[in-house]
Amino acid sequence: MMRKLRFRLALWCWARLVPFLAWRRDLTSLLSYTRPRGAMPYRGLAAEYILRRIKKTTRKPWLMRNRPCLRDGVLALRFLRLAGFEPTLHFGVDKTSVAQDVLSAHCWVAIENRTMLNPPTPSMVEVLVFAHDRLIPPTRATSPAALG
Repeated sequence: MMRKLRFRLALWCWARLVPFLAWRRDLTSLLSYTRPRGAMPYRGLAAEYILRRIKKTTRKPWLMRNRPCLRDGVLALRFLRLAGFEPTLHFGVDKTSVAQDVLSAHCWVAIENRTMLNPPTPSMVEVLVFAHDRLIPPTRATSPAALG
């Protein structure tokens, strides 16, 4: 009971903090905030519970309205890692938007190659993956977009 309450309070605070952390920061710097420092206080919480709470907490954003998948992805990465999971954050570009004036991008969270949050559309082409504290190119074998 106390662990869930502590989790919900921390999530509420971080959901309001992420837009300020993202302001004028490069992607690697922003994602460094998802690294757990020491203990894993939310071990035992189900991944589905964590993701459901993230969606509920961020459903009416004041800031980052145009980048909800990034906000949700950063929160999911942080809190899933604090619960003992090894999530990956995948970045993709909508191939139908390449010829347009504005490029459409998206990110989604996966655990063990299973998309868990913000699934990509079929027109998404995966371009980057954040796993094991570094950005790496995607591989066809581990890409949820390729599997999906």
